[in-house]
Amino acid sequence: MKKITIAIDGHSSTGKSTLAKQLAKELNYVYVDTGAMYRAVTFYAMQQGFINPNHFDKEALIQELNQIHLSFVFNDKLGFAEIYLNDVNVESVIRSIRVSNLVSQIAQVSEVRKKLVEQQKKYGIAKGVVMDGRDIGTVVFPDAELKIFMTASAEIRAQRRFAELQEKGDATTSFNDVFKNVVDRDQMDSNRSDSPLKQANDAIVIDNSQLTKDEQFNVILDLARQLIN
Repeated sequence: MKKITIAIDGHSSTGKSTLAKQLAKELNYVYVDTGAMYRAVTFYAMQQGFINPNHFDKEALIQELNQIHLSFVFNDKLGFAEIYLNDVNVESVIRSIRVSNLVSQIAQVSEVRKKLVEQQKKYGIAKGVVMDGRDIGTVVFPDAELKIFMTASAEIRAQRRFAELQEKGDATTSFNDVFKNVVDRDQMDSNRSDSPLKQANDAIVIDNSQLTKDEQFNVILDLARQLIN
């Protein structure tokens, strides 16, 4: 059976990762969460004191990029690969609002993007991969057979993200904090000079504001199967 590359781009908190995991599991494809890669670099920068809400030493981070080693290790219990930073599982800690508030600044650094895009391209050489992020269909896999661009209103995305944080036991982050983060990241992701978030010309737009996860999954799975078959 023919294998294809599936590129999923879109705004933050649109459920890109959830959808990509579902598709990869159903199609027996490799799933790569590029957002987690940028979050892991952000977490490293935070640990080293390179970045905080009031300060960003970009040059110090650039000098240490060769000290950052990222890998994905499949977790049988979860059914997807978790990200490791220098051999330490950081899958959970990188999802905090503290990391979310800083990741767009890290993603604007050209040297960071170059390092991660090179790694991401290697994952897709053999096809049979589902990758989500901000520039997958435009930069990483411009020749992907299936390109999806996901969006939803900022308020709905903030509500979903807030609910996820509450489910994980985060009782300190307010809805207003999450909403501001969503709006700020949209602004920064769409206006950065290097590989800004934008819809590829041949991408299929999915506005999931009023769609359930199952409805969205079935629509895109059908598109993938049409291309595969």
